[in-house]
Amino acid sequence: MPRRVMQGVVVSDAADKTVVVRVDRRVQHPMYKKYMVRSKKFMAHDEANRFKVGDVVRIRECRPLSKRKRWEVVTDAEAAPTTPTQA
Repeated sequence: MPRRVMQGVVVSDAADKTVVVRVDRRVQHPMYKKYMVRSKKFMAHDEANRFKVGDVVRIRECRPLSKRKRWEVVTDAEAAPTTPTQA
């Protein structure tokens, strides 16, 4: 069974080797048929403390690392933060 991968924004990096990622999804209201944005926060493992608040990251499901941490930040090239570089 493949691991789930989601994309979100880092909202906290206060803990050591952990970031909190907010993942947004759009759902349709059952009666009014309008689209609403629902969000959920996930704690993800960041081994190098590389990602900061505001970075867009991808997280992947993994084995339980602590009581609430079951995700890890994917560190490949396309999942790197999308912050512009200073020249």
